[in-house]
Amino acid sequence: MTSDAGHHCDDPHHDPGCCSRLGFLAASVAAAGTPVVFFPSRAAAAAPMPGAGARTKAVLLGTAGGPGIRGARMQPATAIVVDGVPYLVDCGNGVARALFLAGLPLAKLNTIFVTHHHSDHIADYGALLLLAWGNGLKTPVKTFGPPPLAAMTDALWTAYARDLAVRVAEEGRPPLQPLVAVHEMSEDGVVYADERVRVTAAVVNHGAMKPAFAYRFDGPDRSIVVSGDTVFDENLIRLARGADLLVHEALYLPGLDRLLALSNNASTLREHIVNTHTSTVDVGRAADAAGAKSLVLTHLVPAADPSLTDDLWLADVRRNFGGPAAVGKDLAAY
Repeated sequence: MTSDAGHHCDDPHHDPGCCSRLGFLAASVAAAGTPVVFFPSRAAAAAPMPGAGARTKAVLLGTAGGPGIRGARMQPATAIVVDGVPYLVDCGNGVARALFLAGLPLAKLNTIFVTHHHSDHIADYGALLLLAWGNGLKTPVKTFGPPPLAAMTDALWTAYARDLAVRVAEEGRPPLQPLVAVHEMSEDGVVYADERVRVTAAVVNHGAMKPAFAYRFDGPDRSIVVSGDTVFDENLIRLARGADLLVHEALYLPGLDRLLALSNNASTLREHIVNTHTSTVDVGRAADAAGAKSLVLTHLVPAADPSLTDDLWLADVRRNFGGPAAVGKDLAAY
């Protein structure tokens, strides 16, 4: 399915400019070689996904779940962009390149919010800091997340000590370590606020990976929630209550066994995946229970099965959620 940039929006609560923004987004991202697909809901067949002209939007930098390399999709990372300023959630492999491709300068990196410490969410945390600094970062970066984020960050200074010292001495760069301020947290609550956004964290259930967090970003015009990795969780539903957009991880159960067919620990891995992630049926339940106005699927498992069309991903979601919904695409904005 392709987007219909010229359709009429019948939703009285939509911004009147949404249809023109949809056309702009589809054209601009298509020019970069990444299609944006908008899916009508069962309740409002003409309602597009908002985002392109909004002051507050989510740019999906990586949408593949799991530690493997998944074809065209990169590992999990999402930028919440408010008035052009990015607030980064997670640092999966490829995040620096994705920020560059999305037109979000590495030198302007200012906040990183880590949901949890599985490798697909933090693989490039240190690399991102190093690459941002190598690309002109001179201003402070605040990082937020569960323990042991502070110890992990401290270890980076040892790992990169030689490179950092030589570049400061020979290239005149400011020392990187004083620019990075780490904030660990273990409970629900507001964790950050500035003149553009307020960020609230909520503990979610991701099995043995404790604590794990979801984040809510309340901007000047929209509220966006990023689920992180979680099962169907009442705390996430409370966090996402009335959100304009819920960016939620998704597991398509019928495709899972094909993914695991070549694994030598298939039964153990299957149990872990099923017990710590959210099926597409339950994603729809969560979005409906929260009263979210729109939904985007990310952290897709399985992520690289060409037989899984967007309609298949969304069929079970639509059993419970009637609002606009889309399968997330790398580098697309919502």
